[in-house]
Amino acid sequence: MQLVQPGSNVFDLEAIRGQLDDDWPAVNREILRQLKSDVALVNSVAHYIIGGGGKRLRPLLVLLSARACGYTGDQHVTAAAIVEFIHTATLLHDDVVDNSDLRRGQDTANSVFGNEASVLVGDFLYSRSFQMMVEIGQMRVMDVLADATNTIAEGEVLQLMNCNEPDTTEAQYLEVIYRKTAKLFEAAVLIGAILADQSRAVEDAFITYGRELGIAFQLVDDALDYDATREQLGKNIGDDLAEGKPTLPLIHALRRGTPQEQLLIRRAIENGERENAEPVLAAVTSTGALAYTLKLAEESSAKAIDALHRVPDSTFKTALIELARFAVERRY
Repeated sequence: MQLVQPGSNVFDLEAIRGQLDDDWPAVNREILRQLKSDVALVNSVAHYIIGGGGKRLRPLLVLLSARACGYTGDQHVTAAAIVEFIHTATLLHDDVVDNSDLRRGQDTANSVFGNEASVLVGDFLYSRSFQMMVEIGQMRVMDVLADATNTIAEGEVLQLMNCNEPDTTEAQYLEVIYRKTAKLFEAAVLIGAILADQSRAVEDAFITYGRELGIAFQLVDDALDYDATREQLGKNIGDDLAEGKPTLPLIHALRRGTPQEQLLIRRAIENGERENAEPVLAAVTSTGALAYTLKLAEESSAKAIDALHRVPDSTFKTALIELARFAVERRY
């Protein structure tokens, strides 16, 4: 089963970045500037993962929301770099927790430098991001980012609790993906509105947009773990299954599968095994689990787009709409 029709690719993202003039290069310069440390290993690990590619949607969202709100200052550049540092820190920690060895098509930092270095450099990125928040000097920005960081940590703990638990419900799963993924999307676009001193109504619109975009993004990510190639996804296919993560495709297949399929999936989740990946994939496909997951993603994408009706029309608003569509049309 194909989740999307061909046609979406990284060129679309590059076109959106191109609309930001010097903002995007400025964020990259700020990231490199703030990565500097007197400790050589910090430099090595941080540059390794930051330079490892990725879509960098979260900093892009900060820039687009700020410009869509008419912001003319430059603090959105620092804010965008902060959001990327927070996200990168979570990746460093996640890969250690999950014992991952491939991300974005290259060896993970923990497989190259070791778990200890990855965890500690993740801590460095968190602490550096808070130093940068102080530079911005707006208490509301600090409040939003501090809350987001705490919520993400809670989401990671909830996901850990759900691992190897086949009785995880759809509601529990959705709570995890809101906390671990959507919350930072939400914070990214809200910061842009705060910097531009927008009304509460506009802030609420961006909160809804960010939340629904993040949910759609993670739903598609979890579906792609069963419907993409290693080259497309940039990581090992079946990682979620091997880690015993009960993501929505598995939860839905457990609801709809035959008794034999249910037993197979339950055992795979409990044991965290990749050996039975093919029959599990067959069960996920036969029960319509991928189609169901994509349906929810499309619904969230539509909600995100609808939330922007309070935001004035502009090329930046159009780009935000295109990103919501990209979230469900992508193959990586």
